[in-house]
Amino acid sequence: MSLFRLLIPLLPLLLNACAHVEQAPPGAAQPATPVATDRARAVPPSVPEATPLRAADPSRDVRDALPPIPTIDLTTPPDDLWQRMRNGFSMPDLDSPLVADRQAWYLNRPDLLKRIFERSRRYLHHIVEELEKRGMPTELALLPVVESSFNPLAYSSARALGMWQFIPATGKTYKLQQNAWFDQRRDIIASTDAALDYLQTIYEMHGDWHLALASYNWGENAVGRAVEKNRRMGLPTDYAHLKMPTETAYYVPKLQAIKNIVAQPQLFGVTLDPIPNRPYFGTVEVDNNMDIALAARLAEIPVEEFIALNPAYSRPVIPSAANSPLVFPADKVQVFLANLRKHEDQDKPLSAWLTHNLKKGEKLEAVAKRYGISPVRLKQLNGITARTKITPGYALLVPGKDAIGHDALAARLPQTPASPPKAVKPRKAGKGGGAAAGTRKAAPKPKKR
Repeated sequence: MSLFRLLIPLLPLLLNACAHVEQAPPGAAQPATPVATDRARAVPPSVPEATPLRAADPSRDVRDALPPIPTIDLTTPPDDLWQRMRNGFSMPDLDSPLVADRQAWYLNRPDLLKRIFERSRRYLHHIVEELEKRGMPTELALLPVVESSFNPLAYSSARALGMWQFIPATGKTYKLQQNAWFDQRRDIIASTDAALDYLQTIYEMHGDWHLALASYNWGENAVGRAVEKNRRMGLPTDYAHLKMPTETAYYVPKLQAIKNIVAQPQLFGVTLDPIPNRPYFGTVEVDNNMDIALAARLAEIPVEEFIALNPAYSRPVIPSAANSPLVFPADKVQVFLANLRKHEDQDKPLSAWLTHNLKKGEKLEAVAKRYGISPVRLKQLNGITARTKITPGYALLVPGKDAIGHDALAARLPQTPASPPKAVKPRKAGKGGGAAAGTRKAAPKPKKR
């Protein structure tokens, strides 16, 4: 028998049950039947339907309460070189009492800071650009503050010379020429290139910028021995835990202090005058000897400005053997070239100075008399000291009849002293902003990149 036939007798009972369920119980109030009118449909309710309450969004509250995070647009070069430098700060910060000590030292000498930063304007753009080309931290551009107060003529008791303070041995390792005519340890372009090569080498040696900087001041071998000593004793081998001379212990804190001031000058009440983010100087290759006085005159700049940009030269003549470009303010490069063309078109000489090769048995006194100058002046012009070995064939610079202000100019040219200044034992607080008297030894020349 099918299931359908079995259910047929039960249908009346199911229908009766459904009717009882739908019918209201006795005595219950009947629900009012709503009457929809045109008026009711046209006029909206006077009280809107209640909207369910939502929990407050805590992330929205926090976001609204905090100031917006400043953004740095690295796709558009900043107008101010200081900001460009800040954008490239990437060395780990050092936080120690020595940093606070050096910070206070600099902040208590606002006039010194102002002079240093004013002097740096000539050189900073070039240094920052070279660091960026190599992918190096841009705070290294502030290292000359610690080394030389940005003075390319600085000379230390350890015979370290120039803005980056190279001793003779390290200078020779990095192909910086040094002779009586010029010293490339003072040359802005050559010494910067050598310093960054050296910093790269010692960073690759230690894998740590703080240890690399300690090596720059103390010597990479000395730092290596200090690291190894701590390793054997189970002590930390970072900069802060090494036993170092006082000067080296204060070296990185000095740089960190200057970095902090440059990073947030307003926090320290320091005003940093903006530096235009464009090259301060340009270069010109010259193939022949040229008088310094003539070069300055053709560029229409004071001799002092020429010397500040070309501090390597010790004689009134720029020798072509220096193989270094002349440096002029960027807006004076074309002025120099135009005036140089006019000068050469008139068949005028580039140098009024002569070279006299010393003959066998010839005395300096006889040479000086021949050219109308004193023996003392002849020695000064040629950097001759008691230690200088004079032999036949020695090339002496002597003035020609049209030499331009040879006495006055020679007195203003930078010289490498025969004897370095006496070493001053550093105080516990370090030397502050003066030139470092580093005793670093030469590192191997880095591979070409």
